[in-house]
Amino acid sequence: MAFFHYMFTRFFRTHMRAARVASWGLPQRYGARPLVVFANHPGWWDGVAFMLLSQRLFPDRRMFIPMDAAALTRYRFMTRIGVFGVEGGTPRGAVAFLRTAREVLAAPDRMLWMNAPGRFSDVRERPVPIAPGMSRLAEMTPDALFVPLALDYPFWTERKAEMLCAFGEPITAATLAALPREDRLSVLSDALAATMDRLAQDAIARDPARFETLLRGPEGMGGIYQLWRRLLSAAKGQSFDPRHDPEGDRRGGAG
Repeated sequence: MAFFHYMFTRFFRTHMRAARVASWGLPQRYGARPLVVFANHPGWWDGVAFMLLSQRLFPDRRMFIPMDAAALTRYRFMTRIGVFGVEGGTPRGAVAFLRTAREVLAAPDRMLWMNAPGRFSDVRERPVPIAPGMSRLAEMTPDALFVPLALDYPFWTERKAEMLCAFGEPITAATLAALPREDRLSVLSDALAATMDRLAQDAIARDPARFETLLRGPEGMGGIYQLWRRLLSAAKGQSFDPRHDPEGDRRGGAG
């Protein structure tokens, strides 16, 4: 796990600007019970977000992530770090997923990270789609907490995107299980949408001070041009800041 965490961290720093968690959306103290983190699914980076958040915010919990079985064949190394294949769109696949989820969540120190829509969906799509299989999950894990996770990848003032995250208010499995199955999906969708909407306001503000920054990548254009600017600043006896709009970061304004 240490090796893979190092590789994911290095990959993130190469391609993204920063990973930030909204100050209001940091994880709570959930106690000794299994967790189901159900997130929206805006892009390819979601799996990387799961890996980074799990290692940095939940180091004492073991992570498991369901992934489309066909896609997993292209990333077989992920099976070593808790990713398991799911056959999508079939009753057999749904039954197998629920069986595996029940085994995963049998211990209080485990977490199941899921993209709740079951497909890629834009952060502005409402209502937030929830895969039908989620309606059965609460019955399989009576002690679990369901925690919404909002993800967004906006561009602010730099050439690389931000990874913005926020955890919402948890829902007990018992609360969900007491509802008719069709109503459970609405409760999960509304909880995730509320978390996404609040995160969207912080994304619009473009203010890093609203976030806890977990990880940063290099800033600026890079390459020969940035080296030239650095040398020019040194020749003038000035400090060098590679960012496109340093003042924009401090005031939360656009670049």
